[in-house]
Amino acid sequence: MTQDGVQALGIDTTRPHPARIYDHLLGGKDDYEVDQRATDEPAAAAPEVRLGVRANRAFLHRAVRHVVGRGVRPILDIGTGLPTAPHVHEVAQEVAPDVRVAYVDNDPIVAAHGNALLSHLGTTSITLGDVRDPRSVLSHPDVRRIIDFDRPVALLLVAVLHFLTDAERPAEVVATLRDALPAGSFLVLSHAMGDFTDRSAAQAVYDKATASLDLRSRTEVESFFDGRDLVEPGLAQVHFGHPDTTPPPRSARIGFYGGVGRKTA
Repeated sequence: MTQDGVQALGIDTTRPHPARIYDHLLGGKDDYEVDQRATDEPAAAAPEVRLGVRANRAFLHRAVRHVVGRGVRPILDIGTGLPTAPHVHEVAQEVAPDVRVAYVDNDPIVAAHGNALLSHLGTTSITLGDVRDPRSVLSHPDVRRIIDFDRPVALLLVAVLHFLTDAERPAEVVATLRDALPAGSFLVLSHAMGDFTDRSAAQAVYDKATASLDLRSRTEVESFFDGRDLVEPGLAQVHFGHPDTTPPPRSARIGFYGGVGRKTA
């Protein structure tokens, strides 16, 4: 299956898929029995897996409010996953009603659900595309319809880069996307950590999925922000990023780093 030159994943309901696993961990309904079987046993053995996913989602919402509050209006959300309320555009438009959001994901199921929910809106689009081919994402007409790349843009890469292996050169992917954005743009990024928590349970969830989980160190994740000024508190576990709530119980075991970086020149 292809769309505008992008080779897309077929709709495979025989293997767990990261977007549907994430949806299930968040308590969503847009997943299949194969995703539930892959998720439930490891998540029951290690409750911090589900806790981390929900903390990551809360970080996304806080980061979106932050960048929109700093005057950014177009948002490019790559690896958006299955729609989970509140959606990014809903969170953003609570702060500024004129925000426009281009969603991108490589799962046809995500695209189908997104089109069903968003087709009546004029301020959003959903594109079938892959972060591994950033130039195709940036040039896609549906992305260009929503995003004015002459204005500061908020680029969201939330819980997506850990599905890229080192051989897929995630640093180059991020650099291509970063370099396409003008000064004043923001990068919002989170990534499963490989430093000091036992992530074997999280890896077990994705062992049989269509994409593996590649954990990275703080130094490796921080390098994705090269050329950006990190907003306080810098790169941190996601529940400490722009905190506006009390950190959840067992927060020391949350295995995601998150950060927001601004391009100043």
